[in-house]
Amino acid sequence: MQSKSEYPRGTKVIARTSRGLENGEVLCEATDDVVARMSEPGTGTIQREVTHQDLHEIEKLKKAATDGFETCRRRILELALDMDLVDLEIIFGGERVVVYYLSEARIDFRELVKLLSLDFQTRVEMRQLGARDEAKLLADYGDCGKPVCCNTHLDKMPPVSMRMAKLQKPTLDPNKISGRCGRLKCCLRYEYDTYEAFQKELPPVGSEIVTAIGRGRVMQQEILAQQLLVEMEDRRRVLVPAGDVLSILKRGSGNRSDRHHNPPSPLEEDLPSQE
Repeated sequence: MQSKSEYPRGTKVIARTSRGLENGEVLCEATDDVVARMSEPGTGTIQREVTHQDLHEIEKLKKAATDGFETCRRRILELALDMDLVDLEIIFGGERVVVYYLSEARIDFRELVKLLSLDFQTRVEMRQLGARDEAKLLADYGDCGKPVCCNTHLDKMPPVSMRMAKLQKPTLDPNKISGRCGRLKCCLRYEYDTYEAFQKELPPVGSEIVTAIGRGRVMQQEILAQQLLVEMEDRRRVLVPAGDVLSILKRGSGNRSDRHHNPPSPLEEDLPSQE
């Protein structure tokens, strides 16, 4: 058995896991700190670095999975099952075939498993997916031009709500703030805590304030810029740096919504959150 130093990051390896013999890639050493950060750490042992023979076998399995996908789809049609086939995976060691599918209803797939077990001559495991699971499995790149987060560094999906999108004030066009899964983008969660902390340092919307240029009422917060849109007593609206606020005469509730001034599209109301 090789020492950990002989398996640097990026090394392609064959490992024995709870699912059987699998091919994978080394990310980092499994220190106590790394394991503690994982919600459901699996167990396994590295058997060897991938050989040329292994690479040839992996390519054969990819072709077999493509053929197996068509076989599985045909069986689903034969049995008239209300399910959408997403992907089919053949474990490297051949111990099992994993079928990934989408379905709104509960499916009795016992007959399907029986037929597929005969077709593949191995154990068949059915795995139901949600919309975000499907994106994690199949999606490649996001709108940012980088690989999707759910398919790279995220080991669990953070909750994302429309409130987070509104606080950061990007466009609320559902087509631009939804990810490959059709739900709100996970990246809306990344900077939310910072926005929330910065917002607490500003007088709430509706507050009556005294500034270096006079008295007025807060109409809107520019959180990252740390500025306020203020309606002065003469009805002028000006941007005022937060540092120019001399005193707060009356704190606003902060509950005035921008919806009155910027009504959302009907689609915005229906865009699913991820909470």
